[in-house]
Amino acid sequence: MDKIITQAKISARGGLHLFLGVSLSSVISAVGTIILARLLTPSQYGLFTVAFMPPTLIGLFRDWGINFSVIRYLAQYKSNNNITAAKRVLISGLLCESVLGILLSVACFSLSSFLALNVFNRPEVQPLIGITSITILAGALFTFAQSTFTGFEKMELSSLTMIIQSGFKSFLAPILVLLGYGTLGAVLGYTTAFVISSLLGILTIYFLFHKNLRQEGDYSNNLASTFKTMLKYGLPLYISTLLGGLLAQFYNFMIAIYCTDFLIGNYQVAINFSVLINFFTTPITTVLFPVFSKLDPEKEMKTLRTIFQSSIKYACLVTIPATAAIMVLSTPLTLTLFGEKYTYAPFFVTLYAISYLYAALGNLSLGNFLNGQGKTIVTMKLSLITLATGIPLGFLLIPMFQIIGLIIAILISGFPSLVAGLWWVKEHYDVTVDFGSSTKIIVASATAAIVTLLILSQIPTLDWKSLVIGGTIFLVTYLVTLPLTRAVTADDIKNLRHMLNELGPFSYLFNLLLNLIEKLTTIFKT
Repeated sequence: MDKIITQAKISARGGLHLFLGVSLSSVISAVGTIILARLLTPSQYGLFTVAFMPPTLIGLFRDWGINFSVIRYLAQYKSNNNITAAKRVLISGLLCESVLGILLSVACFSLSSFLALNVFNRPEVQPLIGITSITILAGALFTFAQSTFTGFEKMELSSLTMIIQSGFKSFLAPILVLLGYGTLGAVLGYTTAFVISSLLGILTIYFLFHKNLRQEGDYSNNLASTFKTMLKYGLPLYISTLLGGLLAQFYNFMIAIYCTDFLIGNYQVAINFSVLINFFTTPITTVLFPVFSKLDPEKEMKTLRTIFQSSIKYACLVTIPATAAIMVLSTPLTLTLFGEKYTYAPFFVTLYAISYLYAALGNLSLGNFLNGQGKTIVTMKLSLITLATGIPLGFLLIPMFQIIGLIIAILISGFPSLVAGLWWVKEHYDVTVDFGSSTKIIVASATAAIVTLLILSQIPTLDWKSLVIGGTIFLVTYLVTLPLTRAVTADDIKNLRHMLNELGPFSYLFNLLLNLIEKLTTIFKT
């Protein structure tokens, strides 16, 4: 139990840093996105979205799973104090990411004319694709920096680089649009932000890690061996990521062919709201990978099972209500932030947010559990299931129902692989989801959503005032319903207090909420 609490404290501390970073960077990005979406027309915003599709697709062939390996092996070598091996991992990873990033950026630039004329049927997007091609290299360096920070459990540095990138994007893109450059200015602003943040990330690694890691022997002789080890572990994960990325880009190309720029712009606005949910999911998924990587199932099976089950429950406590709130408040959110011109966005928001409810089934923990335990082949097979389900659904639904068909395909395609993954970990580790707890949290969240929806239906106009009222009603109802449904027990409150004590001044705020829930739990028992 001591190790469980210790790991929980480390995760909570790292999770706080990431939460703050994700929150602040997401707020900055959201402000920039809102300004940009208001400055551009829906069609211009759709064209801006299309310009980033080719580098996103081509960038899928860049990583080879190296960044997953960087996280895993840095976490292991740091735990074992193996400085020489950690240095080899850093150098091997950086060389691989740099070389592939350069080659693929050149390839994307070379293909810009062909893609604009023959794939998208939008000649005006050719120069934009040429500019965005540099984001492949910049993204490679940025992702490598993030992986290094995560492997060393320096989540505050990961947060800082995210904030810097968001700040430059949110400042440069709107400024260039206001100066009269339109969609071109938005593309230039985003691309420049990628370049600046990636260079700062690499410089941070050099000065804080590489330069300060003392040299123990000649680490350069075994770089090839280190790269092979990293590739052996990471390649199945890369294939998994590639498959998922190919599916996403297949969807993007399908909507570019069958949907107007107006609808694409509405959809892009809708998925921007997923940033609000990512406030909570990104810290959770990021800190879990190093935790599961450190645990030996032969010696710590009970601990592994407990952490897996607890991670799902505590993730649900935040993710499920956040998702339900976004769904029920989608209309006032869209009207308040983006105005009335994005008419389809509220419905798209509500439909797309359903995918985050899969957290109740453990989708935030499952992949980290498998990858942390080195079962990357299983992860790859699960991705194949998703791809095999998603492509036929995309071909069938997108031409018929356009954006709605896309979202339905996304929702359905991820479910079979999730069920298969849960079955596999049950069979091989005897690990499972606490479905009782998940159900109770869903009931509490659904109750809060229904109460909020009923009250909002009595308000004649949905604006920022209704957004504040609805958000307050949802939060109060959820906090009351949570202990009423027994979704949180006295042991949960005790464990959460131990974990959250590592959060410094923020622990006071969380303790206030825990004290309130504890009192309500006591009241409902009597």
